Amino acid sequence: MHSFHASLPDNHTASGFCSRCNKVHNLAMGASKKTSIALSQRLNEQQSIHFSVDSDKNREYLSTLPLFGETRGKMFGVLDCLTKSNRPVSLYAFSGQFNGQWYIDGWVPPLFKVETFHKTTYQAEKEIKALTREIKNTPAHSTNWLHLRKQRRTLSQSLMKEIHALYSLTNFRGETQPLTEIFRGKSNIPTGTGDCCAPKLLNFAAKNNLQPTGISEFFYGRETKSGSHSHGSFSSSCQEKCSPILGFMLCGLDTATI
Repeated sequence: MHSFHASLPDNHTASGFCSRCNKVHNLAMGASKKTSIALSQRLNEQQSIHFSVDSDKNREYLSTLPLFGETRGKMFGVLDCLTKSNRPVSLYAFSGQFNGQWYIDGWVPPLFKVETFHKTTYQAEKEIKALTREIKNTPAHSTNWLHLRKQRRTLSQSLMKEIHALYSLTNFRGETQPLTEIFRGKSNIPTGTGDCCAPKLLNFAAKNNLQPTGISEFFYGRETKSGSHSHGSFSSSCQEKCSPILGFMLCGLDTATI
């Protein structure tokens, strides 16, 4: 029903500068392009990202149909790997959350403990939503309106710092660092850093002694409002959020003997 583009480039990569090695580490697409096409066909056939349960409830809750509607599409990723015994295995990821869920069976988890995330964000998000409602009911540009906006901004910034502190990244040297440490001395951490497919996939592979052989990320669903991503298009890792952390995450892969 929703076919991929006829022309699929082979030069997309996940990459980032590694301060330890003083060079850029790269992981090319390799044969993962075929795995991504197979995944997209599976999504088309099932119209759901739930692969193990056929109940109507799960089909509706994890349906891919909204991705072609007002919510628009999202990025999906594939990482082809080899186990210690050289058995091929493929990992799958979606960017951010899917229908409000961080973890779904069959897909790699986020870079933090979901339970801790919910405990950290629950109260602050309630307060931010309450402030948003109050701002809407306050005369625009009044003294109280400006005060409420400043209060919400301060609370949001504080919450974002707490969220970023939850992220933990592992590389192929077996080293684990918090996201805040990897970004130390660089620009402010952009919202959504660590939630893209590549960091999720590489982190899971490194923690489970899998050796990546190729990575690909593709957009599935209705094109973005900006037109930067359209259904079936492949992309390299993003410069703003991924490149600053992928140098660390890919470190050791070129010398790994998993």
